[in-house]
Amino acid sequence: MVAKSMVSMKSGAGLAAALGAAMLLGAGAGTAHAAPAEGGASLAKTDLAQALGGTTTGLGYGIAPVKDLRVDPWANSSADVLNNGATVQPEDTGLAPVSTSTLTGPLSAGGGPRDLPVVGQLLGALPG
Repeated sequence: MVAKSMVSMKSGAGLAAALGAAMLLGAGAGTAHAAPAEGGASLAKTDLAQALGGTTTGLGYGIAPVKDLRVDPWANSSADVLNNGATVQPEDTGLAPVSTSTLTGPLSAGGGPRDLPVVGQLLGALPG
């Protein structure tokens, strides 16, 4: 009989603690306020001139390193594979010889895409 009364006392204490915690948590839940229903968030109008200016500036900073990127890592060295060129002379047509050194020469000298004949002009149109 003694053991039975001890178990019931422990159960009663746990039940009282659970009820006390529920009352404390329940009291805090009643103090929450609802969000106001009037007036929602609104965004400001976008200034197109500033947006375009920011985009152009960011694009310029992003593209500038690519324009000056050294494409041939072995430029100006004895291991440079682009230092060799091939020339073709058309026969009896009066045309000038065509050479690969026109394209590979600027890269072999340590230049980047900005130094290439046609690509450099196209990259000049981009900001940066």
